[in-house]
Amino acid sequence: MIQSIAVCGAGTMGAGIAQVAAQSGFRTILFDINAEIIAKAQADIEKNWKVAIEKQKMSATEYETAKQLLTYSTELETCKVDLVVEAIVERLDVKQNLFKKLAEINGAHCILASNTSSLSITQLAAGIPYPGRVAGMHFFNPAHLMKLVEVVQGAATDEATIESLKGVVQRMNKTVVIAKDAPGFIVNRVARHFYVENLKIAEEGVTNLPSIDRLCENAGFKMGPFKLMDMIGNDINYAVTESLFTAFHQDPKFRPSRIQQQKVLAGHLGKKTGKGFYDYFT
Repeated sequence: MIQSIAVCGAGTMGAGIAQVAAQSGFRTILFDINAEIIAKAQADIEKNWKVAIEKQKMSATEYETAKQLLTYSTELETCKVDLVVEAIVERLDVKQNLFKKLAEINGAHCILASNTSSLSITQLAAGIPYPGRVAGMHFFNPAHLMKLVEVVQGAATDEATIESLKGVVQRMNKTVVIAKDAPGFIVNRVARHFYVENLKIAEEGVTNLPSIDRLCENAGFKMGPFKLMDMIGNDINYAVTESLFTAFHQDPKFRPSRIQQQKVLAGHLGKKTGKGFYDYFT
């Protein structure tokens, strides 16, 4: 039974996952090699908890319990747990290297789960000791609010691993969907066209970005595509589109946008840098 969780990567997604894990009663470690990122994550989690208390969605007792369960670390050796959820850079080689190090630290019982949006779980598990314990565990941004979690089964993933992850997601009071290992899994494959088609409209100069966002929101979407890409991070969003474009053998309907590529090259990544499709912190 899973009692302890390490979240590797303290960016927006990692911090959100760690917050949820601690709130759900798991002993949780949030790891990152960068102390500044850890400090920011801690501040963001405390802010989220304060808002939850103010909205009466969390009691003072629940806050104290969660706070005690969550620790922060810059030392990978502290990540001796039952379940690891990695939320680091969207690069297969980097993720594999991390999993190999974690496999040395932990025994065969430790499940290694990736929060990847689009990379192959089957390929990620290759070369990892006991590949049956490697799976996808894909949360959505913001992780502390979004209810859906995709649990992804690679070719080598054991059924027992999937059942354990289902139990964790349910204990987190989230909705679990089991997906086979395929490009983009379910949600990102379907949602990619929400971004790609709206970026094409922008490329063609049909109308301006605020108008596109307002039209989508008036049609029922909670957030327009350009606001959402700025929140997710243009670097992350663009990388997922590139990954799917490659995985689907350059199918034109997944073609990455030149507009978004320019944003990434310029360092205009969205809210986290203060500038994206919109300007922030001005």
